[in-house]
Amino acid sequence: MDNKVIESSIDNVVVQVGTQKIKKRSQLAEVWRRFRRNKSALVGMTMFLILVFAAIFADVISPYDPLEQNYSIRLQPPSAEHWFGTDELGRDILSRIIYGARISLTVGLIAVSVSCAAGCALGAIAGYYGGKFDNIIMRFIDIIMAIPAILLNISIVAALGNGLQNVMIAIGISSVAGYCRIMRASVLSIKEQEFVEASRAAGASDFYIIMQHILPNSLAPLIIQATLRLGGAILSCASMSFIGLGIIPPTPEWGAMLSTGRD
Repeated sequence: MDNKVIESSIDNVVVQVGTQKIKKRSQLAEVWRRFRRNKSALVGMTMFLILVFAAIFADVISPYDPLEQNYSIRLQPPSAEHWFGTDELGRDILSRIIYGARISLTVGLIAVSVSCAAGCALGAIAGYYGGKFDNIIMRFIDIIMAIPAILLNISIVAALGNGLQNVMIAIGISSVAGYCRIMRASVLSIKEQEFVEASRAAGASDFYIIMQHILPNSLAPLIIQATLRLGGAILSCASMSFIGLGIIPPTPEWGAMLSTGRD
């Protein structure tokens, strides 16, 4: 009799696990089915994956050294040897575009990561503690939002000097406000939930509550904001280099290449 009860319990557990696996698979299949029906999303994902592939394997797929100069073939039109032609110094444009993808994605990812981390920290402090902390932080955020992003970027780079690191710092600072506001709004709505009150009553520290309860429940809007800001960070980097305040030549960067292409 006991053996039958044990076998029945095991069968129930197996059925439950199997049902959960089928449910997870069906949810993923539904997400993929909806994604495939969106042609614009497929095109965008394909282009993004191509850029990521080019950035990661630039050393392998690049036909030439992006810094190699050859004045005998300067300003050549597209040909079998140089698909996109050559620039004023005889450098292969295709190779420079491929390496430029690596730099642009690096700047975008690091700038977004820095701004997201700083914005989340400020937003969590402002929303969780409120009072003077909230007033000081949000007035600072209002000042940042009142200044156009491109103007703020120019001011920071002009003060710190040209260079990859300074460009990432400038873009990161100008993007902090959005993450801070999103995080603050999430904290204000989550900190009054019962599970947060229970954790506080159990003696958990504020840092533990923010990291273990509030932050995980605030990730969805933060991830959306980060994906939206990635493209903006790349455009900001190109804009800075285009006007001569970004990455220093001869580093292959898209904005700098556009600037030299005008001449």
